[in-house]
Amino acid sequence: MTGPVRVLLADDQELLRLSLATVLGADPRVEVVGTVGDGRAAVDAVLREHVDVVLMDVRMPVLDGIAATAQVVRLRPRTRVLALTTFDLDELVLAALRAGASGYLTKDARPETLVEAICDVAAGSAALAPTVAASLVEHVRRVPAPRPDAVARLSPREREVFDLIAAGRSNGEIGAALHLTQNTVKTHVRAVLTKLDLRDRVHAVIYAYENGLAGPAHPAG
Repeated sequence: MTGPVRVLLADDQELLRLSLATVLGADPRVEVVGTVGDGRAAVDAVLREHVDVVLMDVRMPVLDGIAATAQVVRLRPRTRVLALTTFDLDELVLAALRAGASGYLTKDARPETLVEAICDVAAGSAALAPTVAASLVEHVRRVPAPRPDAVARLSPREREVFDLIAAGRSNGEIGAALHLTQNTVKTHVRAVLTKLDLRDRVHAVIYAYENGLAGPAHPAG
């Protein structure tokens, strides 16, 4: 991506919107293209403006952040959504992830963490940290279902990469574990997401655990 990431802020708390706009506006990697106070306005703004990433509060009037996320993903597939929440991975955030959000942030995230998450998601290379993956797993784990036929289309190496993605590993950690270069890892990750028809790595984690295809996340070693 060339130029700053174009960000839309969607939150019903005006003071928080102003605070986020100030923080993000101070970083040259990000350009705030608008702020809105409800989900319907967020969808309208995405249709009206070129938006790379929406910071989407999950609790908003008129149209909640979950429904708004689903509409943004459907109408503007190239626009990424980061769910905003007061509490770490509550049930509404999980619903937003299932609706198509590419990750989530708590509203007390440090400015540098916020900007890095925005840039990573915009670039399509965001990875869940192992601690986040472990927390997510506790919310999405169900009785394992039969393996989807799509997984059978993965090559043995792609399946290894998929398992490590599901465990929350970054590209660097996957490369170290499998003795692969970064470019090779990126190629395998793209192939996995394409073959499984997944939007990004977050949804690879959800897919893996909802279909009984992976165990708990664990540290690299």
